[in-house]
Amino acid sequence: QVELVESGGGSVEAGGSLRLSCAASGYVFSDKGMGWFRQAPGKEREGVASISSRALNRHYADSVKGRFSISRDNGRNTVYLQMNNLLPDDTAMYYCARLRYSSSASYSQALSSSAYDYWGQGTQVTVSS
Repeated sequence: QVELVESGGGSVEAGGSLRLSCAASGYVFSDKGMGWFRQAPGKEREGVASISSRALNRHYADSVKGRFSISRDNGRNTVYLQMNNLLPDDTAMYYCARLRYSSSASYSQALSSSAYDYWGQGTQVTVSS
């Protein structure tokens, strides 16, 4: 069965960096795009970044452009989210998810939770000011 396991979360001060990892299993990893989402208490889940199956296309939410970078290693069945210059507003539970397709058809689809069919359990990121 499909399994996604996130790691790398933690507590950092504003301006710091974290690198999240998501290890996938149970399917051919290189066939599907992947995404990262986050949800803060009392807020809706928000698409953060997306990457196509061969890493040819990447999309980012405006709130993280220039600070976050999504990448993947198809040999290791792992997708990463490098987060730099973290802000207190980045505090949230971060989830990785499997895209239903190899690549999203549009920017809006890339960051829409409805385009994803499997989700990890999440890893907490807390940024203090």
